[in-house]
Amino acid sequence: MNSLLRGITVLGICMSVLAGSALAGTVLITGANRGIGLEFVRHYADAGYTVIATARNPATADDLNALASGNALITVEELDVNDFSGIDALAAKHEGAAIDVLVNNAGITGRPELQRFGTINYETFESVMNTNVRGPLKITEAFTAHVAASNEKKVAVVTSSEGSIAGATSNRQPFYRASKAAVNMVMRNISHSLKDQGVTVVLVNPGPVDTDMMAGARGRMPLRTTELAVDEMVSVINGATLEQTAAFFHFDGSELPW
Repeated sequence: MNSLLRGITVLGICMSVLAGSALAGTVLITGANRGIGLEFVRHYADAGYTVIATARNPATADDLNALASGNALITVEELDVNDFSGIDALAAKHEGAAIDVLVNNAGITGRPELQRFGTINYETFESVMNTNVRGPLKITEAFTAHVAASNEKKVAVVTSSEGSIAGATSNRQPFYRASKAAVNMVMRNISHSLKDQGVTVVLVNPGPVDTDMMAGARGRMPLRTTELAVDEMVSVINGATLEQTAAFFHFDGSELPW
């Protein structure tokens, strides 16, 4: 009898674990090959989510592939946020699948020396704007039906306090700043349409994080770990309500000035 009871208990635990994993849902993350994106993959997979991790060149995404090889919850997909036909193809591939959280993380800064007023490189400006603004807009548009079909219904954008017009008190990185201000405005606009489908848009600033993008700041300013940044951003994403859709959040949950 004791053995039977132990067997029933173990079975119950296993079923609970499986149910918990099923209830965790699915998340799609862009720019998942390194830095904040890679940590998002690790965080959500550890929480039991099915993770669709996208990278522009999966063949060279060694850290992501290593993480995925040991975790059946993670699927690596090729995706360039500037390739609209590729975005549509990926959306079609996952047609009918519910995506609880869509994390628009992929982004670039552009080389600082190409953003100096007087010698501005406008091709770089276009590249930054396309990646940081058009990309998230197109991806959100392509995957809206997937998100609307889910339980959590969240679209997150990893933005930046550099996109705060009120906070621009000096001239630095105008391409990057403009792109983050623009993606905030684009997402605020479409949030009104998405709200009708029950989808919440979350604009969240990770703060200064120790990634390749911030390599030039190492030793000059304190940088947060990717683990801490993602833990806090996920808390903000989880806590955001439909009434707060497209609010501009700091990683600690406070709101940033537009």
